[in-house]
Amino acid sequence: MRKNLAGAFFAGLQAAVSCYNARMIEVEKNFDLRAGDKERLIAGVALVQKKTFTDVYYDTPDYSLTSKDFWLRMRDGRFELKVPLNRGSIGKRMTDQYRELETDAEIANELGIAVRGDLGKTLSTLGYKPFARIVTTRESYQKGDFHLDFDEVDFGFSAFEVELMVKRAEDISAAEKRIMDLAREHHLTVTEGATYGKVIEYIKRNNPRHYAFLARKGVV
Repeated sequence: MRKNLAGAFFAGLQAAVSCYNARMIEVEKNFDLRAGDKERLIAGVALVQKKTFTDVYYDTPDYSLTSKDFWLRMRDGRFELKVPLNRGSIGKRMTDQYRELETDAEIANELGIAVRGDLGKTLSTLGYKPFARIVTTRESYQKGDFHLDFDEVDFGFSAFEVELMVKRAEDISAAEKRIMDLAREHHLTVTEGATYGKVIEYIKRNNPRHYAFLARKGVV
């Protein structure tokens, strides 16, 4: 009985966290790191967690999702969808801004599909197929309200991302400035163009046709 109650409690807690996160906006930026950058960034900051996880990314043959900067993935058995807020100015953005949807109902609603039973089976029936499988080992640190992720991925690539969470779209500009100020304070290389994360890098290395299509659409 106690085990069942505990299971129900944690399931409810996870659902509440997912609902909260879906209402928040992720403001994030990738940076290329040089020797010594990581050490400066994490000085005096404790490691929050180190974990390894597997992402499988999905799209249709005509790239209907990634061409709009939508990123549908299954992470360790659960679907997630990252939806851009700045889709109208992808090529000009200083940072990436996403809502992250973590329930099947939210994802289906955003994609405009009717799910009968299993979301994965429905997606497969509608032509969504995997295009990348990426295994990531991640170190996460919390520096004030900045979330720092250092990733090592299984195809020989390293990525670093700074993230702030905000509640309102009008807070995005201030969050962008804070991220760039943090980067300059720690002497990171700051470029006007985008620094690619691991998924774009995977596409660039493994599917030139897909990458060229995203370039034409202004996603990269």
